[in-house]
Amino acid sequence: MAGIYIHIPFCKNKCYYCNFYSVASSKHAEEFISALLKETELQKNYLESETIGTIYFGGGTPSLMDYETLMKIFDKIYQTFEVSADAEITLEANPDDLDKKKLGEIKALPVNRLSIGIQSFFEEDLKYLRRRHTASQAEASVKRSQDAGFENISIDLIYAIPTLTDGNWKTNLDIAFSLEVPHISSYGLTVEPSTALDMLIRKGKLKGVDEEQNARQFKFLMQQMKTNGFIQYEISNFCKEGSISRHNSNYWKGRKYLGLGPSAHSFNIDSRQWNKPDLLNYIASLAKGIVPFEKEILTTADKFNEYVMTSLRTMWGCDLKLIEKTFGADAASTMQKKAAKFIERNQMILAEEILYLTDEGKLFADGIASEMFLVEE
Repeated sequence: MAGIYIHIPFCKNKCYYCNFYSVASSKHAEEFISALLKETELQKNYLESETIGTIYFGGGTPSLMDYETLMKIFDKIYQTFEVSADAEITLEANPDDLDKKKLGEIKALPVNRLSIGIQSFFEEDLKYLRRRHTASQAEASVKRSQDAGFENISIDLIYAIPTLTDGNWKTNLDIAFSLEVPHISSYGLTVEPSTALDMLIRKGKLKGVDEEQNARQFKFLMQQMKTNGFIQYEISNFCKEGSISRHNSNYWKGRKYLGLGPSAHSFNIDSRQWNKPDLLNYIASLAKGIVPFEKEILTTADKFNEYVMTSLRTMWGCDLKLIEKTFGADAASTMQKKAAKFIERNQMILAEEILYLTDEGKLFADGIASEMFLVEE
């Protein structure tokens, strides 16, 4: 089954660390929705009649949209595509949006999974990140969501924030476990070029990220997740049995997905395309019946490298038999030879012709994967 991602580009303010495309104003919201509905119609054949198994509203801040607006989007999707009766439908939300009224509206939609951007339960961390919710709102939003009848809840947490002590990182995880959510996504803070965080660190106005803290808190995260019965099914994603994010797994398993909205990416096995990250251009182009995207035809090396990069991040690992079947015996043999030094360093294991990263290897996942890449002549 394929997935659909819908990018809602509006935020009340920009968080310092965020490099996702968004605008800190809802001035053009009505025109955006018209353009989004038009794009949905124009892209109806992109997934070649595959049934839709997952729908994901990301952003930006989808929880800023009201019930009527979100329902317009759902109506168009259900009119345009065949959506599975048990589709996983996720809405990203900020804690301060999730009051009782908003949760009632979301519950009346087809949404059956919430992803709440907590990031931390400590005020100093939230201020450093320029999050607009408070620590008390973070915890209360999860409890209110559960009271509203949502069981499939994911929360986001960030570690390696310069203000986050090891003791407070432990407390963040303890609070998360006490809330009994079935899914936790946790990422080390990264300073992306040209973000506000990058500029503030360069000017000496904010403290930079410490790589030793990052590694230490990531190791503690993995250990605590195991202790509390969570499966690390992808480097940054942990869940209780049966609560894997089906939508995100589409990305890691190389399944087709359609992205709608400015900056959204789409993938159909042989090519990748992405809408330009420009709201006004998006609106103007679709008013003329044109989807403003750029496209890349994937080479054999692109497909190989993408499989290696994504598979090694997951608990399913990198399957040498699949590589042999898809890319040839030489590719599988070369892959195994390149893996030897990482196996020797205890950063990788080989079991039943599948390569997996160890916990130590997960600290260096991107670097290890890049050394495995196929380089075209």
